[in-house]
Amino acid sequence: MKTAKPLIAGNWKMNGLRADAVALAEAVAADAAASADVCEVAVFPPFTALDAVAGALSGSPVALGGQDCHEAEAGAHTSCISAEMLADLGCRYVILGHSERRHGRRETSETVHDKARAAFRAGLTPIVCVGETRAQRIRGMTTEAIADQVFGSVPDAEGPMMFAYEPVWAIGTGKTATVEDIARIHDWLARLLHALGRDCEGSPILYGGSVKPDNAAAILAVEEVGGLLVGGASLDAEAFGAVIRAAG
Repeated sequence: MKTAKPLIAGNWKMNGLRADAVALAEAVAADAAASADVCEVAVFPPFTALDAVAGALSGSPVALGGQDCHEAEAGAHTSCISAEMLADLGCRYVILGHSERRHGRRETSETVHDKARAAFRAGLTPIVCVGETRAQRIRGMTTEAIADQVFGSVPDAEGPMMFAYEPVWAIGTGKTATVEDIARIHDWLARLLHALGRDCEGSPILYGGSVKPDNAAAILAVEEVGGLLVGGASLDAEAFGAVIRAAG
C-alpha cells in the first residue's frame, strides 16, 4: 500500500528563456499549492533559468532541480555545472543518466555513478534514470538492460535517492508503455532495488515516457509507481497542471 506522496517532476529540457520559465513556474506553483496535500512537485529548468525560476518559486511548495551535474566539485571543466553549484541555487534534486544523455551523449553508467556520489556530497537527491531501447525491447532484453544500468549507476547508500523508469522507445514519441508493462517493470525493479538494500519508500521509482493528462492517473495508480517524470507536457502549464491534479 502506498504511503508517501508521489513526486510529479517536470523536465523542461532545453526549452524556455527566462521570461517564459518564470511564467511557467508561477503557473506550476499555483497548481502545486492546490494539490500540496496529495503530491510533491518539482521542476527542472535549463541551467540558464534556474536562478530566475528559484525566485519565482520562493515561498511555494515546488522544489527545484537540475537536469544534470558534473562529478567534480570544481575545476577546469568548461561548460559543466557542479552539484554544489546546483545546491547553491536552491536545487533539491538532480536528474542523472537520462536516456538523452546515455544514448545521445554516450554517457556511461560509471559516469552516472560518479555523478550520483557528487549529488550526495552536495546534499542533493539524485533521480537516476534507467530504461531500455526499442532494439533491446524487441530482443527481450528489457530487464537485462535495466539491471546493467542499475548495477553500474547506483553507488552505495550515501543518502536518499530516486529512480525513474523511462522506456527509451516511449520518450518524445507519443508512445506509452501499457499500464501492465509499467506495473511489471516497476514491480521487478522494486524487487531488484530491495535486494540492493533500497526499499521503494526511501527510493521511489518514477515513471517517465510520454506522460500526459489522459494517462497520468492510470499510471500513478500502479502500486510501485512513486511519481512521474514528465517531459513535453510539463512545458504546457495547463497540461502539467492536469497531470498534477491527476495525483489526487
